[in-house]
Amino acid sequence: MTADAPARRPRGRPGHDRAAVLRAAIDLFIRRGYDATSISDLAAELGVTKSAVYHHFASKEALLAAALDEALSELGAAVEAAATATDGEPGAVRLRATVEAAVRILADHLPAVTLLLRVRGNSDLERSALRRRRHIDDRLAALVRQAAAEGDLRTDVEPEVISRLLFGTVNSLVDWYRPDGPLSADALAATLSSVLFDGLRPPEP
Repeated sequence: MTADAPARRPRGRPGHDRAAVLRAAIDLFIRRGYDATSISDLAAELGVTKSAVYHHFASKEALLAAALDEALSELGAAVEAAATATDGEPGAVRLRATVEAAVRILADHLPAVTLLLRVRGNSDLERSALRRRRHIDDRLAALVRQAAAEGDLRTDVEPEVISRLLFGTVNSLVDWYRPDGPLSADALAATLSSVLFDGLRPPEP
């Protein structure tokens, strides 16, 4: 082949990188259910061989692990950073910022979060994911308690109830929010936090 001759393009279907394989797997797990989806199903969806899938992930469980970690890692980091902050910022400010961050994370990782919310603890992997969720809930409840103790939240509702209401509302977004719709993630975060936290302010004396 001469120096100026075009390079020969490889034959066959174009490949899929790790991210594309994971995206397709999450979509199938949501549509069909994790247990009802096989690596063969995923390979057919992508138009590749099973070995092409195994090139990126060792097993179906590895795909689920990656999906659940995607949903949990950024949210866990956001809540942990707010819970352990030492800059003297009021708890209510950090709590509100955390809720807004959670909305943005959900919008950025909507399929993975949708899958996470369908986990029921049917395997060690799923039970581990649920334990991580509970830890996040506990950290959030601690922020709520701090904000209430500082007089910035109403005290007639238990902190654990408030934290469940907050994240229950955020989690409900998977049922209707679409990132390609008219409402941006930033606008959604601002609107949701305004509605929630205005209702959580203590009554004027």
